Amino acid sequence: MSISVRQIVTALLLVFLVLLALLPSVGQQHLSGFEDGGPIQSRPAQLPANTKITGEFRFVRIMYPSPHSPYNQWFGAAWKVDYPEADVNFTEGIHSWASTNLLLAQPVHARPTDQRLFDYPFAYIVEPGHMELTDEDAAALREYLMRGGFLFLDDFHGEFEWQHARAEIKKILPEYEIKDLPLTHPIFHSYFDVDQVVQVPGVAALIHGVTYEKGGVTPHYMGVENKDGRLMVFLTRNCDLGDAWEWINDPRYPAQYGLMAYKIGMNVVVYAMSH
Repeated sequence: MSISVRQIVTALLLVFLVLLALLPSVGQQHLSGFEDGGPIQSRPAQLPANTKITGEFRFVRIMYPSPHSPYNQWFGAAWKVDYPEADVNFTEGIHSWASTNLLLAQPVHARPTDQRLFDYPFAYIVEPGHMELTDEDAAALREYLMRGGFLFLDDFHGEFEWQHARAEIKKILPEYEIKDLPLTHPIFHSYFDVDQVVQVPGVAALIHGVTYEKGGVTPHYMGVENKDGRLMVFLTRNCDLGDAWEWINDPRYPAQYGLMAYKIGMNVVVYAMSH
């Protein structure tokens, strides 16, 4: 009997995350350890201080304007939510848990108009419910997508943020619609097999013993495909994968959600780099 590498990786990752979850106490009945209070401070993995590696995967975060967002006061800008811990931890997760020969490369952040963006096939946008693209930004991201780039939008919740994020995507791709993706779509089977839509919660929700925020009870895995069927944009609506990546080293974060966040993220990267 042969066992695939993906099955082994999935099993090892699940065991690792379960052990993390069990460290604080056995038999804990809460949804997460965050309900018991305690300090809220994530712990990033450590990547090399600098690297001259070229040709390897690099996590790219889009810097966008958010002049009316409360996150400006709390984080300095909405695009900085979960930064840099989420980016660093996710990169380390790909390297360590997916058993790849990927050489570590520091994550970067770039504005939509930054010409470096064309060097990277994948870019991440957090909190698109607070994003306010300029016409120049939208035109630059459109060109990026039309030339083969891929955008991953995450961490937006409730009807207001959904409608705002949808309007921002319409600035970029006015002729295309955002649709729920069936679980038969290739992105859900590009590395791991994802067979259910799981609501990956942020810490803000877990503190209150729930998995949703701002009324966004139902999770959606959505996308925008071009006329040839290539997926250009992937959206995790009413989910917060970035928080799962950020808090993965904290044993209070539930293992089952951390596992799903990494499985989806790795699938998205593999799809983006192979389509």
